[in-house]
Amino acid sequence: MASLNVGNLGEYLREQRRNAQLSLRQLADAAGVSNPYLSQIERGLRKPSAEVLQQVAKALRISAETLYVRAGILDAERDRDEVETRAVILADPTLNERQKQVLLQIYESFRKENGFGTGTGTGTETEVDIDVDVDVDVDGRTESDAAADDPRTVGGSDADPRRTAG
Repeated sequence: MASLNVGNLGEYLREQRRNAQLSLRQLADAAGVSNPYLSQIERGLRKPSAEVLQQVAKALRISAETLYVRAGILDAERDRDEVETRAVILADPTLNERQKQVLLQIYESFRKENGFGTGTGTGTETEVDIDVDVDVDVDGRTESDAAADDPRTVGGSDADPRRTAG
């Protein structure tokens, strides 16, 4: 088989897999693709779909957008700022996965509002109309986190302070 023009995707994937200290078989299992198929991608013999790249990126805990650029799915120049912004958010170790996803949704919402739409074209975006009003305390807890710990709230709603335990 002749090598396909997929940039240095295969080399990059191999490097990321080795940095994650995963065998080819372990990464294939984690990504839900076959071992021979992943080997062919690493050797530049196969061009994976955006969906496969997303699965591999998730298994490696890296930005799928970076893989899309390396595979030629995204235009590196046109989408570099968006990819970098997304990569920074996804790489931030101080945020949990839910917080990262909310930030990405807000970011995408603002891009749409400003007429830029979704630049990734992966088909995984969800149209979101977000109205966020969250106050975060110094310790990183939101008002809803604090409310959950408040003994005056029951089941997520304020208890009637006039009621007394019987």
